[in-house]
Amino acid sequence: MRFEGVGVHTGATSRVEVAPAPPGSGIVFLLAEGVRIPATAEFVTETARATVLGQHGATVSTIEHLMAALFAMGIDNATVTVSGPEIPVMDGSAREFAEGIAQCEVVAQNEMRKRLVITAPHFFRDGDRTLVVLPASRLRVRFLADFAPPIGTQFFDSEVTPERFRDEIAGARTFGYLHEVEALRKRGLAQGGTLENAVVFGPEGPLTPLRWPDEVVRHKVLDLLGDLALIGAYPQCEVIAIKSGHRLHCIATRELRKMLAPPLPSVNVQ
Repeated sequence: MRFEGVGVHTGATSRVEVAPAPPGSGIVFLLAEGVRIPATAEFVTETARATVLGQHGATVSTIEHLMAALFAMGIDNATVTVSGPEIPVMDGSAREFAEGIAQCEVVAQNEMRKRLVITAPHFFRDGDRTLVVLPASRLRVRFLADFAPPIGTQFFDSEVTPERFRDEIAGARTFGYLHEVEALRKRGLAQGGTLENAVVFGPEGPLTPLRWPDEVVRHKVLDLLGDLALIGAYPQCEVIAIKSGHRLHCIATRELRKMLAPPLPSVNVQ
């Protein structure tokens, strides 16, 4: 399974190949420098506007959409070979990744899926952002997003299955405000962002048609799933997210991973 395109933040062309891996391997990124980076929370190096993994001076940026697709479509073990600094943004969503996985022959492996079974409530806060993880029989996400006009407040609630991910979440595109674009580009971000791969909101509303009236909160759920994938196991729980983002997700997944096994050496989140 191969994908090619530009990175939304770097503007650089990148190529990605997703290949099968043995049972128990997890998701591992193989970079052009020859560095292998496990897709787990300890290797997150940055969370400003995207989730970045790094090790030994090498990094790969904006992994959350691809990770969400692998995770929600039930892929536990894969090697992701990346040529370029960033995962391609494609159309701004995870739709092409999810469709690519659906068209492949997914192989059941002779090993039980690793699970994180939540048996007691866990609460995480970062300013006015909150994440609550509760016991449940299967993964469910309830997300409250609250943004300045014209986006406003949106809520989305769904059990996470491959079918619901493909139909209701994967196609939600990344978004931003028109007045933010210049500031982001001065910071070296959004270099590859266009109206073809992002929803941009002007003072009166979106500059291009939305796929759903609540596309923004659906994309926030997409990002959350990509970050939850960094637990490195299927989280059997209900997640209630209020205005959360990559930084809080990283804080939570690092703590939750401690319930699986002794943590690996970590790096700071910027």
